[in-house]
Amino acid sequence: MRESLMFHAGVEDRGTAPWIEVLSGLGEKGPACIRLWTGRRLWLLDVGFGPEANSPFQPKWLQGADAVFITHDHIDHIGGAAHAIRAGLPIHTTAQTARALPPGADLRLLPERGQTVIDGITLTTGRNGHALGGVWLHFALGREGLFYSGDWSEESDWFAFDPPPAAGTALIDASYHLDAVPQLARRAALDAVLEGLDPSVQVLFPVPPSGRAGEVALHLMARGAVTLDDACRATLRAALAAGGVSAKARQLASVIDMPFDPAARFLICDTPNADGGMAWRLVQDWRDSGALGQRAVVIFTGHMTAHARAIAAHGGHFTRWNVHPPLGDQKRMLARLGARRFAPLFCPMPEDYLLETDLALTFGERTLL
Repeated sequence: MRESLMFHAGVEDRGTAPWIEVLSGLGEKGPACIRLWTGRRLWLLDVGFGPEANSPFQPKWLQGADAVFITHDHIDHIGGAAHAIRAGLPIHTTAQTARALPPGADLRLLPERGQTVIDGITLTTGRNGHALGGVWLHFALGREGLFYSGDWSEESDWFAFDPPPAAGTALIDASYHLDAVPQLARRAALDAVLEGLDPSVQVLFPVPPSGRAGEVALHLMARGAVTLDDACRATLRAALAAGGVSAKARQLASVIDMPFDPAARFLICDTPNADGGMAWRLVQDWRDSGALGQRAVVIFTGHMTAHARAIAAHGGHFTRWNVHPPLGDQKRMLARLGARRFAPLFCPMPEDYLLETDLALTFGERTLL
């Protein structure tokens, strides 16, 4: 470590210097929630729940908060928003992400690309390459600025990504820990699994509609009949209409326009762990009919909860589809930012980054900016 930046004052003793505190998401794939003291106001960055059912949002995290900022609409970043709404806190997020909020939110809309001045502080936002309407956050605070990635990816054929400005302190998505496998290799591994299946076998891909649904569908179009459930079709149609996706995404328009076909070879359905929505209904039907693991399989491509792991054990596979940055992209992001301090979020054992000789982990639970 180059330096120690620990700061142990309590929330009641906030001081005048900006600081950050990771309430949840450091050392685990858990709810995202970061406390940011600007020197004048106490802000929360993301208010997540899960992804495991035993990782709820803690209402005590709202103590003393003046506002909430939400990066995107996946449950581990937005799942606790109802608590913030009941507390009457203003919520800063993009228009697309706001659609996933419970009613009654005091909304302060952010651009997907641009700058907003809030309480005298310049906030820069850019598209995160991970979710529809999802953004990273850059605050012009402290000596060199603060970058919080939320979740991000630079490998998507569906979502656009905007490079952020420089920042001395970075809280980055490290969901894949030290895994360095790029998306090109992930696609090849998925193709190998599909080639090993009988062509008559149906394949269900449980996905978040605002996440990897579009890019998985794009990849599968050349390999057989692809169908999207109503939740995915509605979300992807809105994405095309809003123009918040890549140019290649237009190739999916014909699939989006077709109604859901439960007899198709490849079925792309909500929810990502098949614990709800059409994915859950299909798994139940296949299990009841004896098709699961025989005439139909489930391929999970993202973080798997205990529910998803139980399904995979009896009729499925796990083949990762990168929606978070592999190690090489994490390192390139830190170099692009010029970051001197960083926290690898959403992964177990962040201390493993100390073994990377070209990185310097200098982050505790609370850090001065």
